[in-house]
Amino acid sequence: MKKSDFTYENDRHVLQTIEIDDSDLKFVQNDTKIKDTVLKTKPTTFFKDAFRRFRKNKSSVVGGIILGVLLLFAFLLPLTLPADITDVSPSETMLRPKLFNTGTGFWDGTERIDNITYDPVTKLPDPDSYDSRGVSDITTTKKGENFTDAVNKYAYGGYMRLWMNQSDTESVGSLYSDSFNIYLTNEHHLVIKFANTGESGDFTLGEFQVYLSYMDYNPETFLYDIPKTIVIQDYSTDYSNLDLDFNALLTSKGFSGSYLAGAQLGFHLKSSPDGMKNLLVEKVIIDSSDETENEKLAKISCEDANASLSISNDGENVGFWTSLNSTVNLYHANIRFCSFTYDEYEVVYGEKDNFKFGGSLIDKYVSRGWMNIDLDTYMSKENPTAEDLSNLIDSFEILDDTYCPVRTVENFSVSHVMGVTTYSIVGKVSLYRYMDKGYTRPPRYLFGSDASGKDLLKVTFSGLRTSLILGIITFVVCFTFGLIWGSVSGYFGGTTDIVMERFKEVLGGVPWIVVMTLCIINLGTSFQVFVLALCLTGWMSTAGITRTQFYRFKRREYVLAARTLGASDGRLIYRHILPNAMGTIITSSVLMIPAVIFSEATLAYLNLGLQGLDSFGVTLSENQKFISSYPMLIAFPSVIMALLMISFNLFGNGLRDAFNPSLKGSD
Repeated sequence: MKKSDFTYENDRHVLQTIEIDDSDLKFVQNDTKIKDTVLKTKPTTFFKDAFRRFRKNKSSVVGGIILGVLLLFAFLLPLTLPADITDVSPSETMLRPKLFNTGTGFWDGTERIDNITYDPVTKLPDPDSYDSRGVSDITTTKKGENFTDAVNKYAYGGYMRLWMNQSDTESVGSLYSDSFNIYLTNEHHLVIKFANTGESGDFTLGEFQVYLSYMDYNPETFLYDIPKTIVIQDYSTDYSNLDLDFNALLTSKGFSGSYLAGAQLGFHLKSSPDGMKNLLVEKVIIDSSDETENEKLAKISCEDANASLSISNDGENVGFWTSLNSTVNLYHANIRFCSFTYDEYEVVYGEKDNFKFGGSLIDKYVSRGWMNIDLDTYMSKENPTAEDLSNLIDSFEILDDTYCPVRTVENFSVSHVMGVTTYSIVGKVSLYRYMDKGYTRPPRYLFGSDASGKDLLKVTFSGLRTSLILGIITFVVCFTFGLIWGSVSGYFGGTTDIVMERFKEVLGGVPWIVVMTLCIINLGTSFQVFVLALCLTGWMSTAGITRTQFYRFKRREYVLAARTLGASDGRLIYRHILPNAMGTIITSSVLMIPAVIFSEATLAYLNLGLQGLDSFGVTLSENQKFISSYPMLIAFPSVIMALLMISFNLFGNGLRDAFNPSLKGSD
């Protein structure tokens, strides 16, 4: 056998002839049977292969799981949580997050509160701010450890501080008791205690005078003359305590009367050009052996500087301490602070005594079979006796211990006003408030309650459900329409593409916020209007991506081959081009759902959100004002929104790889 071949020698081709013998050729499988082998791999479909590729993307799987959990919670939690989020409940506002039992110390609905004024009488924190039923584990500062210069109803002691500004000319400021109809006799006793230089702190003590003024009675005119003054201690810097009897004082001053009418005790303080001067008066006590008389004398006494300066002129000339040509305020009154654990759940849902139940609640509990009380017998009597009342109270019984909030009844009241009969349970009624609110046990709010008293967890996921439904409906409509629009525009091209693109550019030139606002103003803020407004322009991004992908794939060889074999335009679009472009389209379009949620949240901040529905945007908008005082109200919904956005991104990336036909069969 001969075979010819060309070789290249000296810059030219040379034809050579090669001889091959029969021994050079042989059958390598002459003794082997050749047959079809069974495929070891299982047959698959496009979607099975896509799911296999999706599972290999671990981050996308995690994103899908998180997204699935959020979707599950959004549709199940609003149905399973018992809290009512339809009505506002002022008593349940701003409750702390609670998961564990009270006293656990973590996530138990309690709050550790520090530096609150302590009432030494009740031995509790300020009752105007904190209910004693929720207070526990109190620790207080030591007596005499803290001071205040502001009058406080829980402070005690301190000094009345009389002070004057620097002056070029000598002037006098006065501190006096503004009293009326006080009579001082020689049987009274006076004690005045001042602050000495060691107790005055940074204050410079000045020169002062102690005086007593009174109204002298004129028997000829039967009237009181102008006030007269008795100087008890003339101007000096002697801050020693005064302790004297009025008998000796009046005798030394040559006063012969048996009493002083309209008496006022006061102090004069001289100012000085060399700086501010002060006088610190700790106690002024005028007393008598007569207890009744001492009640009157207390008006010009000062046993407690904080208490004396807290008295104001009420228009009835009741004695109080005031100043003239100077300023008087409090200095270094003792005050104690405390720290404690506060359980708002106990205050809101715990047991409460001495509660009044109106007839409507009694009727409700009786009609529901929770309790029974024999009202008919009592009400049928014209003049019920004490025995009838006792029988009525004895007839009370609890029929359903799980729901009945009333535990004991000690009294009953009936009134007739303008022909209308009303009745109520009064006296000591032991009430479990959580039962009165319709709960079978005290609720626990995992993330607390908001400013309306609603469970934040339920409100958040109820709003998320509304927003997701809005996003999913918008996505389905926009994705479907955008896919059809982009497919037609990209496949046919030419004049069809130009006309469709110009229409899209004109519509896209109007900002979406303007379109949304116009729809809301003219059609309202209902759910349907939001869907319509979002769909008017939301389809254009999907249409643009689809059009681009069709221009990319419609000239490929497999498309031309299918066209040559007679495939129709519809088959080319939806069987050959669209499946190859679906990965990119889905990846870009799947983010439409969180984008719709963000858009609704933006409108909610502009007060254009959904009305009458709990949505994610409305929840964030209403809670953002509490970001500094109650950060959980904004932090928890924000975390949910961030997880939603991240999950959709990861999930979309996984779908892109899964639906890419060029990766079919690859690892």
